[in-house]
Amino acid sequence: MKKKIITLYIFMFFAACKTNYDSVAFDQNKTPAKPDYSKTESWAVLPGNYPEDLIPLIKEKASKRADVFFVYPTLFTDKKNSNWNADVTIESTKDYVRSIAVKYQASAFAAAGNLYVPFYRQTHYRIFVDGYKDQGLPAWNVAYEDVKNAFQYYLKHYNKDKPIIIAAHSQGSMHARQLIKDFFDDRLLQNQLVAAYLIGTRIYKDEFKTIKPLTNPKDIGGFVSWNTFKMNKLPKNYERWFVGGVVTNPITWDNQVESDVDDHKGLLSKDLKLYPKSLRVKKIDGLLWSSVPKIPGRILLSVVKNYHYADINLFWGDIQENAQERVNHWFEVNQ
Repeated sequence: MKKKIITLYIFMFFAACKTNYDSVAFDQNKTPAKPDYSKTESWAVLPGNYPEDLIPLIKEKASKRADVFFVYPTLFTDKKNSNWNADVTIESTKDYVRSIAVKYQASAFAAAGNLYVPFYRQTHYRIFVDGYKDQGLPAWNVAYEDVKNAFQYYLKHYNKDKPIIIAAHSQGSMHARQLIKDFFDDRLLQNQLVAAYLIGTRIYKDEFKTIKPLTNPKDIGGFVSWNTFKMNKLPKNYERWFVGGVVTNPITWDNQVESDVDDHKGLLSKDLKLYPKSLRVKKIDGLLWSSVPKIPGRILLSVVKNYHYADINLFWGDIQENAQERVNHWFEVNQ
């Protein structure tokens, strides 16, 4: 499994340079079976049903006062797979979601609330590559419909009026953005929103009508967002993909442009060890610059410019603390 994790990291480092994929036109008749969210097997995580190797990170599985609905990033990346949507009935696909997105990303929020992570027929990575986007738009709609259906089922059968954290990364954040528009923005459910962590994609300041960027660590009812890149480096597609996006400082959670290394709560490494005081950040237009983390194996990070794959891992300890702080403040305000 460690080999798979390392392979994924390497893929995400260099995927932007790889433009040749096996691909076919979207065919609705070849779309994988729709998940049935009334069944446990359609969820990567339900409260009390955490993957065993995640339990040490969560520490305990007791029911919590708030919920976390997490939408995972693009993991469907096989260049030789011409399908447009992931088949979430395949056990290897499910295991990959649990061993990557749940273990290293969703786990950061598990201390703050009851964790819900639906499997969904996400769109293949090539939709982000020039030449494939238009071909794959119907597949994008399939993916979002799954996320929407899962959230509707969650609201009806699990939520019971508890406050909600929406958390997501990359493709997951793009779907979560639409979820916010459909269910929370200028709607009654906004009163239950603790915060939306829309990480790893560009979210504009005025993206929503009533859901605003959060600029203090205890603020509730709005969103935070960032895209991480190596300090003093810019991506080639900077103007196209990043400029104008909200950049939250995920160490101080306020308007500070820079943070000190001593304030960093901890990076979660692939060995599941937490490394505090290992990096500093600086905000620029649309990007969060990070220093090369001071952790074992940092030589690999030193040659990589794009830290997108680690948008959550880099600040795992910071996110864990902040999510709990916002939940506690929600209850202070709503008592």
